[in-house]
Amino acid sequence: MKISNGVNQKIRKAIIPAAGFGTRFLPATKAMPKEMLPIVDKPIIQYVVEEAVASGIEDIVIVTGWHKRTIEDHFDYPFELEKRLLEAGKEEQAEEVRRIGEMANFIYIRQKGPYGNGTPILNARRVIGDEPFAVLWGDEFIYSEPPRLKQMMEVYEKYGAPNISAVRVPEISVNKYGIADVSDVAAGVYKINKIVEKPPVGKAPSNLATHGAYIMPPRLFEILAETKTGKDGELWLVDAITRLAKEQDVYAVEIKNGKYYDTGNKLEYLKAVVEFGLKHDELRGEFGEYLKNLNHEV
Repeated sequence: MKISNGVNQKIRKAIIPAAGFGTRFLPATKAMPKEMLPIVDKPIIQYVVEEAVASGIEDIVIVTGWHKRTIEDHFDYPFELEKRLLEAGKEEQAEEVRRIGEMANFIYIRQKGPYGNGTPILNARRVIGDEPFAVLWGDEFIYSEPPRLKQMMEVYEKYGAPNISAVRVPEISVNKYGIADVSDVAAGVYKINKIVEKPPVGKAPSNLATHGAYIMPPRLFEILAETKTGKDGELWLVDAITRLAKEQDVYAVEIKNGKYYDTGNKLEYLKAVVEFGLKHDELRGEFGEYLKNLNHEV
């Protein structure tokens, strides 16, 4: 079943929820948003924004809280900083800070309503309006070529179906994710029959984890507004998508050439820092040697 709600519209807007407290990273996140933790020399959320922009997104709607002002400052246009850098002859750095502020049209909304990952999406309803939209979490990303969201948008344009990004995970790790029970549609594209949240190892319907990025129709807002709070008294996005899937097909898009970085937990965050450090032009040689020597010392 195809979408009858906004299917011919180009996806121009993306919602990035970023209002959580980041308690797993305390005390570092006591005064700094978890989304601003650096992966080498860029905060996590910048990787997410860059993915959206590289996929053709024009408007970035970031849903924040009272403790997230640093995110707004980061994507602002820093005239004084640019001027200082230019005066010091640091043209490359000046160009970079200017580029960050000009990447997209940034819109900020303060989160209101019950806890849960469905709340920030519902908060963005008036800004998105009656058109399809993307959702990407601000503290995790999939690094791929072409960009994850671009791959999803191509599937949306071809099939007219809302979809969720998906990656294969080891069988031993299925109990950490929402795992999809699917039917084949095409190579790397699947119809979601249901999503089983954190199934026990050996009981999962597949090893296809669906999470991280979503392309949804405006109908989802109506469903979220009608959805009652669920587990732990929170408003859950998955509950709304489950209801949407009863009205129309929802697809899983297995991301090609993708690596998932769950930077919302300490171990995976450290792994991401190391991997991106080894990809960094200025650091890879010396940093690689350091890691080799460190390995001998441990």
